[in-house]
Amino acid sequence: MTTKTVKDLFIHSLSDIYSAEKQMTKSLPQMARAATNEELSAAFMTHLEETQGQIERIDQLVEGAGIRLKRVKCVAMEGLVEEGREEIEEIERGPVLDTALIAAAQKAEHYEIASYGSLIALAKQLGENDAVRLLGETLKEEKATDEKLSLLAEQKLAAEALGK
Repeated sequence: MTTKTVKDLFIHSLSDIYSAEKQMTKSLPQMARAATNEELSAAFMTHLEETQGQIERIDQLVEGAGIRLKRVKCVAMEGLVEEGREEIEEIERGPVLDTALIAAAQKAEHYEIASYGSLIALAKQLGENDAVRLLGETLKEEKATDEKLSLLAEQKLAAEALGK
């Protein structure tokens, strides 16, 4: 099906972020295992729980709006996940890898933040008020996770990575 309308674009974008979130449910446990900093590992596991809730919100939105998602694979998230996986394989476990994991996670968060922002704008155009609310909840969580990762990097890992 080609994208011809704002509704088509909304459905495609929602299908794409659904795929991205599903990919994150597989990536976050790997990142948590690779992290040596306990707070970072815990942050990844906390975000895994949030991500599962975000998927449930999309399911709720789809059901409420009578939408059928497309079977698509988010290639952007696939690339971000692969980049993180390569860093896990190439960088020795420790503070430098932890710092790389934060950077990889923040790249994914920024992609999700941009996607949810766009979805909210589309939902507003379509008058999908429940979708705006549900997507807004997820956007807040994504921004909060990004902020937590920034604080962790600044307060703990920067000093560890520099050997201080």
